[in-house]
Amino acid sequence: MKTALRKIYIALLLIMMSWGFNVSAVKVLVANIDPILLTAFRIFVAGVAVLIILAFLKVLRLPTKREMLIIMLIAFFNVVIHHIFISVGLSKTSGVNAGLIVGTAPLFTMMLSVLFLSKRVTMFRVLGFLLGFTGVAITSIAGNGGFTSISIGDIFVLISILGQAYSFILISKLNPNFDSRLLTGYMLVFGSFFIFIVSLFEGSEVSQLIELWSFDLGFVFLFSAVIATAVGHMIYNAAIKQVGPAESAIFINFTTVFALVGSAIFLGETILVSHFVGLIFIVFGVLIGSGAVEHLWKRSRRKESLSH
Repeated sequence: MKTALRKIYIALLLIMMSWGFNVSAVKVLVANIDPILLTAFRIFVAGVAVLIILAFLKVLRLPTKREMLIIMLIAFFNVVIHHIFISVGLSKTSGVNAGLIVGTAPLFTMMLSVLFLSKRVTMFRVLGFLLGFTGVAITSIAGNGGFTSISIGDIFVLISILGQAYSFILISKLNPNFDSRLLTGYMLVFGSFFIFIVSLFEGSEVSQLIELWSFDLGFVFLFSAVIATAVGHMIYNAAIKQVGPAESAIFINFTTVFALVGSAIFLGETILVSHFVGLIFIVFGVLIGSGAVEHLWKRSRRKESLSH
């Protein structure tokens, strides 16, 4: 059991690395292609990639009518809301700010777990929530010089994270009786069609996609679509069913770290002292809010009582 969990945690860590770097990848892509159109095509390619992988694994099948309704509901929050808002948000804010806001996903997932999955709230967890929100405030407000630094892009990224967090609850709560990898593939494909329709209403020109034929942008696109989105979501959704939404969400905090690194390396952005301060608050907020610190504290108390 411990070996199985260790493998899941290692896989989650690698996925968080790809998601963190994907913040920089998407920011590069949306600078050249309309954000919503790009998102529709990227998600579609990711969904097709997942279904092709599952076909080779011989687990591909059509969903039932009930499963289709579940897929559509989860796709609305996990794909349509999350990806539209994060793509547009990234075009209107910095990669550093976006990466740090993404780091609040575990906090929101844990809060929604309390509301919808009847998870117990302790003072440790309340403290964790407060520390996490303090980190967000330091990052978004003080990071770039006061309240005027909050941009519409920051708000869009935050909405995308709320939608994604709620979808994690749905994946766990509704618990479809088919392979979670199938859920991933179908929800990406169906979600991409909705996003494409939105892009047409926004006046996007499909001809912009020809930019992806260049080697540099094409490579970045394939990394974002196949590695980060297809493989990443396939493994993450499987982890949700195995270890739970809140437990899996803890690892999303590492996305923030990798997003910061990616923004500095690939985008040449400056990481300010306030970003590190905000990151520290977010990390401690997640550790305490997730119950990890409380678990260690209770275990040490039990050892003390047994020694006496």
